[in-house]
Amino acid sequence: MHDTKVSIEKTEILSDNWYTLKKITFNIQKKDGTFQQQSREAYDRGNGAVILLYNKDSRTVILTRQFRLPTYINGNTSGMMIEACAGLLDNDHPEECIKRETEEETGYKISHVEKIFEAYMSPGSVTEILHFFIAEYSKEMKTGEGGGLDNEGENIEVLELGFENALEMISSGEIKDAKTIMLLQHMRMKSIL
Repeated sequence: MHDTKVSIEKTEILSDNWYTLKKITFNIQKKDGTFQQQSREAYDRGNGAVILLYNKDSRTVILTRQFRLPTYINGNTSGMMIEACAGLLDNDHPEECIKRETEEETGYKISHVEKIFEAYMSPGSVTEILHFFIAEYSKEMKTGEGGGLDNEGENIEVLELGFENALEMISSGEIKDAKTIMLLQHMRMKSIL
């Protein structure tokens, strides 16, 4: 493998409403050494973090259910998605972000998290890198109801599911969220639950 040479020629901001959508014109070196000019759009929504809470004794996981408009306009008739707890970094360190999001969304206050990997979730169009975490939880860590923040328009239902049940929900199509599938499969692959 060789390092591809790229030079950015022009960047235009197409939208700066919620996040930033840019059109980027660039030259990229092909395998034969020649350069080709291309244009692509890239959506910058910032980076994020996601976590799967698990309990070894009860063999359960904590997931959330909430409305996701993009899925609703692309075939998800209810718009509801079952997901692992996640959020944007908002200039925080990933560990601090995911601890805050966990308490806001699920009501569990966790102190120790384990980072397992990072991934680009949609590298063809979105700049986001997602930091993946897992953490053990117990009933004693439940300090609130969760549900998210009203001022962010969040209306999140907290679900405690058996691990095997959650895996079956991937096959049945009840869980279609990529980050959640990746975390559940990681847990199975590493025989953590």
